[in-house]
Amino acid sequence: MSSLSVAVVGVGALGRHHARILAGMEGVNLCAVADTNPDQGQAIAEQHGTRWVANYRELFDSVDAVSLAVPTHAHLAIAGEFLSQQIPVLVEKPIACNLAEAEELVQIAEANQTLLQIGHVERFNPATQAAFQRCPQPRFIRSERVSPYTFRSTDIGVIHDLLIHDIDLVLSVVQSPLQSVEAFGISVMGEHEDAVQARLRFQNGCIADLTASRICPVAKRTMQLWGVSGCVTVDFTSREVNSFRPSETLLYGTPPLERARKAGVNLEALKQEVFGTFLKVENPEVSSADALTAELSSFVESIRNNTAPLVGGTQALEAMQVAERVLEAVNAHQWDGSQQGPVGPFIQFPSEQRRMAG
Repeated sequence: MSSLSVAVVGVGALGRHHARILAGMEGVNLCAVADTNPDQGQAIAEQHGTRWVANYRELFDSVDAVSLAVPTHAHLAIAGEFLSQQIPVLVEKPIACNLAEAEELVQIAEANQTLLQIGHVERFNPATQAAFQRCPQPRFIRSERVSPYTFRSTDIGVIHDLLIHDIDLVLSVVQSPLQSVEAFGISVMGEHEDAVQARLRFQNGCIADLTASRICPVAKRTMQLWGVSGCVTVDFTSREVNSFRPSETLLYGTPPLERARKAGVNLEALKQEVFGTFLKVENPEVSSADALTAELSSFVESIRNNTAPLVGGTQALEAMQVAERVLEAVNAHQWDGSQQGPVGPFIQFPSEQRRMAG
């Protein structure tokens, strides 16, 4: 098996992990890292025994593929150039700053018949796969993805920064056309929305309530999926998955309410039978495999085998289309029910007041 020469463009908080993983991957040669910060770029290059370049264009003639972890506003320009050179690209999520740029990037990839993968890493989380296997046709989904403010990804709002993960996950498991979107959000730190609540309704009847915030004192990434056969909960961070299904006792035995109404029944004892006797509880063992490593390995295998990536431009574009609808709903939300009152996420700090305060 010939070695695949891969470079990482942008070796900041996330890109440095791309470089670390690719440097240790069998069949891959981390041939270079590119970063405009010389101290940062040289340090990562020396750490992994490769070279640093300041200008990513120097890589065009020496790479088989690139992993791109630069600020979102630069995705279209940089990824577009590599794709135009017919060099496969993995772009960190979101695919672009907005829907128009996302569409353009996908068009460039298609025009050049070159692989484009988007870094929706939760698809590669073993906990995601375990949960979705146990509820393949959900009818209600509730997700919560919150974290403290990191002062990274400040060129985009929380919809494209955090909520896009759960939008992509929901679309992948529901697999039904989107019917309607309701959403509201608020900006606290400045230029974009920082907390959002959205409700997505799908044509097959599924409803998804999605919460995202980057102004929460604690980090949390969870999801509940309800289907006709039970409920599944997943913690994407701890990788704990719990499945609750009706037991044979509940389905075919004496109904628990009938038992509760009998004279002299011990209700406290009956409560202890809910989980176990009436509801079958499963806690499947989930692999500890690193999701980012799996994502990068999948990228390499897609190149080698000339196969479509799990999350290509088309899937990422679908997530962006939904994200755009959520953002439109957030921007149009009337906080007191009229256009004369506050509209959109900037109800606390209108731009006029911010300029005066500054």
